[in-house]
Amino acid sequence: MLYKSLVRSHLEYAYSVWYPKRSIDVDKLERVQKRATKLIPELSNKPYMALNLPTLKYRRCRGDVIELFKIVKGIYDPVIF
Repeated sequence: MLYKSLVRSHLEYAYSVWYPKRSIDVDKLERVQKRATKLIPELSNKPYMALNLPTLKYRRCRGDVIELFKIVKGIYDPVIF
């Protein structure tokens, strides 16, 4: 719960601006998530799916699809753009 509210929010903040394109950068971000789950002894042997923690790459792709859907469906207010 703490990880989701404190750490992941920082990792995902404004990702559309600094979207990691190189695989080494993606791996560094994923290591932060892996390290956070390993700090809790009860969770150290469980994979992401068992913890309901999808990879950050998956969450970025999902966010992109949601934004595209909003643009295509005209959900955004055109005055803002």
